[in-house]
Amino acid sequence: MESPTLRRKRGRKPKKPVADTMDLQLPSSSLADDESQISLTDASPPPSTRLRRGRPRKIGRPSIPDMDVSGGDNKLPPSSSKRGTQHVISTNGELSDLVLVTAAAEQPPRWGQVVKAVPSMDAVVKVFCVHTEPNFSLPWQRKRQYSSSSSGFIIGGRRVLTNAHSVEHYTQVKLKKRGSDTKYLATVLAIGTECDIAMLTVSDDEFWEGVTPVEFGSLPALQDGVTVVGYPIGGDTISVTSGVVSRMEILSYVHGSTELLGLQIDAAINSGNSGGPAFNDKGKCVGIAFQSLKHEDVENIGYVIPTPVIMHFINDYEKSGEYTGFPILGLEWQKMENPDLRKAMGMAPGQKGVRVRRVEPTAPESEFLKLSDIILSFDGVDIANDGTVPFRHGERIGFSYLVSQKYTGENAIIKVLRNAKVHEFNIRLATHKRLVPAHIKGRPPSYYIVAGFVFTAISVPYLRSEYGKDYEYDAPVKLLEKHLHAMAQSPDEQLVVVSQVLVADINIGYEDIVNTQVLAFNGKPLKNLKSLATMVENCKDEFLQFDLEYEQIVVLQTKTAKAATPDILTMHCIPSAISDDLRS
Repeated sequence: MESPTLRRKRGRKPKKPVADTMDLQLPSSSLADDESQISLTDASPPPSTRLRRGRPRKIGRPSIPDMDVSGGDNKLPPSSSKRGTQHVISTNGELSDLVLVTAAAEQPPRWGQVVKAVPSMDAVVKVFCVHTEPNFSLPWQRKRQYSSSSSGFIIGGRRVLTNAHSVEHYTQVKLKKRGSDTKYLATVLAIGTECDIAMLTVSDDEFWEGVTPVEFGSLPALQDGVTVVGYPIGGDTISVTSGVVSRMEILSYVHGSTELLGLQIDAAINSGNSGGPAFNDKGKCVGIAFQSLKHEDVENIGYVIPTPVIMHFINDYEKSGEYTGFPILGLEWQKMENPDLRKAMGMAPGQKGVRVRRVEPTAPESEFLKLSDIILSFDGVDIANDGTVPFRHGERIGFSYLVSQKYTGENAIIKVLRNAKVHEFNIRLATHKRLVPAHIKGRPPSYYIVAGFVFTAISVPYLRSEYGKDYEYDAPVKLLEKHLHAMAQSPDEQLVVVSQVLVADINIGYEDIVNTQVLAFNGKPLKNLKSLATMVENCKDEFLQFDLEYEQIVVLQTKTAKAATPDILTMHCIPSAISDDLRS
């Protein structure tokens, strides 16, 4: 009989396990002073109080006499052990006595001694954030605010680190130290979307009194012990979970939609742990907890942002005064493991590398690299046929790690094989320009409205808002194809769609047009949303004609369409026909 976990339903392939960020979101009613309240409707009673069908369970007598802990004179006898008898059934079915020996209770350590033993825990803070997300379906307004709680920790320079998704679309951020009853108003200094790290500070001097900043340690090795500290499940007291480093590789950052170096650990990471530090056995920080893998077939798989990524974020902010991002090579490559492919590309027996499949037209690499170039090395480090480079003793890692170690604007020497000749190029690295951006970086969505047609630009947050968390399965195929494979031909190119049609007399027959791409206006190819708004506003032709995908067209009389727009805006309580960013 096959295992239930291996059964597959007919139709679409089963979804892969996905990692999820781990900040605890609270309902909007928790915006009061006590943000740690959790709804009890979803909480299950403890096992000892659950009612089961049938005969009630018997409560056995303890084998050791009860101790009085009320502070009276009842104490254990001075002997070092206490004997008790418990009946057990042996393998032959006969009853026998099992003698239990319990050691005398030791004096528990005082609270002050525990604090002194682990001073780094005092630098761990609880982060309270009120978020107000944009409404992509109605881009002229925002959604209802909600609150979340997560973790953070104090570093040098009167700064605090947490996760970027913990303060995304923030309206207000507060911090509370361990053992304190005061919440301090925080200022967000930088948000690193790709690496999922944010930097905060507090202007109140009282917040920084008596706190020792966390020190960073080196990158841990496999099987090294780690301790994750934070405030999971909205608790007010600190929580500590321990485990070991089980894997180290280039992994997908869910929030940033990028791939950077990450640590996989087997310590429990729960909601609210986001932004909390991971310490090694010497009490130094080796990472930031930020996501975990949720799937029915896995247990206790958490991910930690390692120190190389953290230090890159900090140094980037200190160099430029803002977060500039992680540079990448704007190209797609192919493995060269097949011997016939290597021979056809003119590679010598000792040469190794990867083949260039496509180059981003907007990337600096497009001026140097061409199709079918073989990238042999990056900054002097040879690249293997599977795209990996030496990492540490006995380990290899994807060569994108070398790129991520550089800073935006820095140069790198890339050696390529072209037509059996080796060439070297000194290329200036830059960040990635996507046709469908992964983030809008805190800005409100752009929109333009004419005659009830709502035009907007496609982004990953827009797709997630329209089609849910599983947008990669539910969104239209043409939009997904452009999201996954299309490349921008210019830095300001956008994918413009008709988001919806606000019903009015002038647009009768067009009501069913939803999330359909606009290709051209009055015969002119469309570049971005701003160019569309400019062309419509300045149009002197008799008709407005929008060419849509699937060979659809929308035709409106120019004067009538422009005259009907104010009434439609008033009917739907829309303050403006154009977003502020498109006015300039």
